[in-house]
Amino acid sequence: MARRLSAEEVLTTTRGVRRRLDLARPVERQLLVDSTRVAQQAPTGRNRQRWDFLFVTDPEQRAALAGLWRLGLAHPTGDDDTAPSRQDFDGAEWQAIAGSVDHLVEHLHEVPVLLVPCVRIGTRAELANPVIAAGTWGSVLPAVWSFMLAARDRGLGTVWTTQHLHYERRAADLLGIPYDAVMQCALIPVAHTVGEDFKPGRRVGTAQVVHWEQW
Repeated sequence: MARRLSAEEVLTTTRGVRRRLDLARPVERQLLVDSTRVAQQAPTGRNRQRWDFLFVTDPEQRAALAGLWRLGLAHPTGDDDTAPSRQDFDGAEWQAIAGSVDHLVEHLHEVPVLLVPCVRIGTRAELANPVIAAGTWGSVLPAVWSFMLAARDRGLGTVWTTQHLHYERRAADLLGIPYDAVMQCALIPVAHTVGEDFKPGRRVGTAQVVHWEQW
């Protein structure tokens, strides 16, 4: 497929798409394969290439997985996220995001493809070591982001979600994933987008995120 967007356009207009996922149009399998082929060129720790993509397209499987995602959203198993944020949670922009999440809650099972990116691990216990955990995530996240960029260039929308991970073992049982040896990283809806006129998102100024020499 001929490239329609420049590298910078792909990098700056790949948005988290929820409302504008086309629920009625099937996603051609070749688009998923081609985007995965791009993702395979992403860097991976020690070139071990230990990540896998599991695409879920069966309606019953999608419905069950969406159910676990909703369960995780409504009844999380861990503590609340207390990480600092540059987002104004009282502003109109956050209200729009919250509304789009509500839309996904209602329609997730209708999204034609649900991608579960996974990474192979030695043991779950080793992930308590922050160095090993960082290396593990660093061996899969570049590939996932490359997939999302390649999907954008092919007219597909995606969004990173993680709520089903509150019930990861149940998802593993559902999908036949060996829980002790393979860690799920996310649940990513994939669909053609309604329109392709995405723009760069609103962000804080670069001066607020760049540090020189010291914090």
